[in-house]
Amino acid sequence: MTVLPSNPTNAEIARDAGDSAAAAPVAATASATNGVSTAARSQPRPGVSAARCPVLFTSFEPSGDDHAAVVIAELKHRHPSLPIYAWGGPKMAAAGAQLIERTTDDGVMGVPGVRKVIDHIRLNRRIEEWLDRTRVVLHVPVDSPEANFPIARLVKERGGRVVHLVAPQLWAWREGRIKKLKRLSDLVLCLLPFEEHWFRQRGVPARFVGHPLFERPVDTGTLDELLKLWPKGEPSIALMPGSRPGEIDKCFPLLLDAFERIRRNFPNAIGVVPVTHPGVQDRLHRLANEFHAWPEGMFVVAGNTDAAIRWCDFALVASGTVTLQVARQAKPMITFYRASQSIRVPYALFGRMLFKTPYFTLPNLIAGKRIVPELIPHFGDGFELAAGAYRLLRQPGFAEGQRQALRGMVAKFDSMSCGSLSADAIEQILGLR
Repeated sequence: MTVLPSNPTNAEIARDAGDSAAAAPVAATASATNGVSTAARSQPRPGVSAARCPVLFTSFEPSGDDHAAVVIAELKHRHPSLPIYAWGGPKMAAAGAQLIERTTDDGVMGVPGVRKVIDHIRLNRRIEEWLDRTRVVLHVPVDSPEANFPIARLVKERGGRVVHLVAPQLWAWREGRIKKLKRLSDLVLCLLPFEEHWFRQRGVPARFVGHPLFERPVDTGTLDELLKLWPKGEPSIALMPGSRPGEIDKCFPLLLDAFERIRRNFPNAIGVVPVTHPGVQDRLHRLANEFHAWPEGMFVVAGNTDAAIRWCDFALVASGTVTLQVARQAKPMITFYRASQSIRVPYALFGRMLFKTPYFTLPNLIAGKRIVPELIPHFGDGFELAAGAYRLLRQPGFAEGQRQALRGMVAKFDSMSCGSLSADAIEQILGLR
């Protein structure tokens, strides 16, 4: 297994994101939630000390580490004395939070196993003990509602307030949790354009703030310099199995099968698997050995997904936030999520009753139409993924249509600064604005 050259470390990326967010001009657009131009926002209120307003961020996934870091960096830029604590990841720490425990390395999607539940119970006890010793005015849970709701309850019981960063996807399934969300939130900061209206219709205070992924443009010049060292295939394919260990275990074997099928018809194809950190490589290698062996023409790069996206002709992507990274560079993609065979029959019988949305992939949800093929849930092998790749390769008009539609979807985030707008909302809740 070959590892390609990587870009800067996570800490450097988070620092740069914070610098970029702090330096970015404020968008002069009217807020749909308060009718006040973000260019004419009031200055922080005099007489209110940020040092007396400690904030707790909690995140349990790598994507949450990304989202929170942008907001933390903006808050620390405005209020250097503001105490910010975190159960989270390295980017949150690099942005200025005091990291109590690192919790973003082993996220889980769907229903967690017994061991994961026990781990979270123990974690909640440690957080409860910490809250008994430490005053917190505001809790900012980031995504992962099942893990974050118990912590929000603990903060509420102690008189704190709660602002959710990343709205729970109740519009997709388990809408019944809306009552719990009402009890455990003072405001929900929505990353997707349609969410604010959906939550407000149901009595939950909500505000669309944009997505941190679009906080700054892709540095194509830096990426192009890096990519001079990378091999180029015909075609070049980004293979994205997700970032959580459970996702990787389910989705990477499917990508291996699809890649081998593509290579039979396109022997010069090259695939790159971008991973969040070098430790994931051992997991990929083990899975490849269990499948067949490490395929010829497949490489791994750690620490720079954007480089792999710029390099590729198209991507095969496990559904998640990374689909927006691919969309940001207008690269064609096929999305999927491999489900357990044990739920195949129950899903066929009851799936459409449980899931309220016609789409699963974020670009399709935001666009309100199917612009990206999605195999979700997918119970088969890599044949359909490979078939989708053949269509992209043999029908140039299909690939170009996807590119144009993705550009239109991304345009919905123009003039939105997630870091600035989220910091505005948090300042208001803290009484600093």
